[in-house]
Order: sequence, then structure tokens, then C-alpha cells
Amino acid sequence: MSDNDEPKIYLLPNLMTAGNLFCGFAATLRIIEASLVIQQGHSAAELYHQALVFILGACVFDLLDGRLARLGGHESSFGREFDSLADVVSFGIAPALLLYQIVLRDFADTGWLIAFVYLLCGVLRLARFNCYAIANVDKTSDDFIGFPIPAAAGVIASLTLFMLWMEEGSKELGSWKYALAGLMLFLSFMMFSRVRYPSFKGLGWRSQRSLPHFLLIIVVLAVCVRYYQWMPAILFVIFLIYGFVRPFISKALRREIEDEEPAEEEE
Repeated sequence: MSDNDEPKIYLLPNLMTAGNLFCGFAATLRIIEASLVIQQGHSAAELYHQALVFILGACVFDLLDGRLARLGGHESSFGREFDSLADVVSFGIAPALLLYQIVLRDFADTGWLIAFVYLLCGVLRLARFNCYAIANVDKTSDDFIGFPIPAAAGVIASLTLFMLWMEEGSKELGSWKYALAGLMLFLSFMMFSRVRYPSFKGLGWRSQRSLPHFLLIIVVLAVCVRYYQWMPAILFVIFLIYGFVRPFISKALRREIEDEEPAEEEE
């Protein structure tokens, strides 16, 4: 292999991807530790809490790696493949293992199958995304086809974190935890669906916004940090619903929400 054939590895974006992978690995370790603690008859709520925070942290790293790559014009095939492999761990294996441990093991022989269906659909979605990227399919649009797997993991993690917060002091989640099994199947379908979601690629470090927009973003970030137990769940659920209502929103309002540049009129 010549030097020209060596894959290009850009430092900052791939460091963010490595952070994503670290969070997924740490979350998986916490979930395994939680299963051992439960076998000893103790509460594993704190370990589950840590695992959920690591999964949400992986979402932040996943958001940053793409932004840094596009900012410096450092998008590469290596970065795309590395990101997908990290996503399998952080947003595929970790959430599937988490929900299996918390609720799906109560479903006897079908619990592991539900977790596997989620993992399979997530991996298939990543493979389809990479195929589209290589073939430059629909390159005039920055939309995601199907619900992104980081967002799917974010929905699962944030809602589970909210339930842990609601049941603080209890050894186990309440009966609402069984709704997570249906949610996992629904998200499995959504990841491989044809519903389009905005990628917000137009929103970057150089985006110019008015003062009210800037203040709104600051307030939302501050509320997310202060009330991390429930605010991320609201944001992820809104994003999930947005894909369904998006076709009925006017183009002007959609551009405002997604920070897109208006299309130039043809002569």
C-alpha cells in the first residue's frame, strides 16, 4: 500500500469519536457491574444512573465530531467508518444491554429478542447510511433517512433517566418501565424507516443568529444542565415527533427551525 492510499486520520474529530467510544464502553461496564450488584441483593440505581449519563455523554461527543470535521473540511472515509463502529457500541450495544437488564429480562424468552431487534436495526441503519455516503445518494439533501441511532439511544437513555429520577429511593423502576420495551421496538422501526429528519448541518460554529435566538439557546442549554434528569427527555421526544409533523410545516418556518439557507431561485 502506497502512502497515498493511507486513510486520512484527522486529530480533533477522531478524538471526539474516541470520546464517544469511551462513553459507550464505560456505560457497558456500569451495566455489567449493576447486574452483579443486583445478584447480591443491593440496589443498582446509582450504576444505572452513571450508565445513562455516559450514553448521553456519547451523544454529545457524536454531535461534536461531525461539527469539527465539517468546520475544518476534514470529513473522511476513515472518520465515517470509525464513527459508525463507535456508534454500534455507544448507541447499539449499551442501550440494548441496559434495557435488557432493567426490563426485558422479565419477558422470559422474548426479552433478548427485543434487544437484538433494536441492535440489528441500528447496525443496518448505520450500514445504509454509509452506503448512501459512499454512493453520494441524494447529496442535494442533508436530511437523515430514518431516525438516527444516536437520537434513538438518547430517547431511551433520557426517558430511563427520568424514570429513575421519579422512582428515586426505590430498588427498581415502577410499572412504567414496561413501556420501554414497546418504545425500543418502535425506535427499531423508526431507525430503518423512510421518515426524514434534519441533520442540522447548517448549524455550526460560524452560524449567525439574532440576539433572541442566541439567548434562547443559552437558556435551553442551562436548563438541560440544571435539570438533566428530565429536560433531555423532552428535547429527544420533540425531535422524534418532529419527523412526523415536519412535512406539514411551511418551508419558511422549517428553514428557521433547521437553520437552512433559502434555496436560490432558478433563472
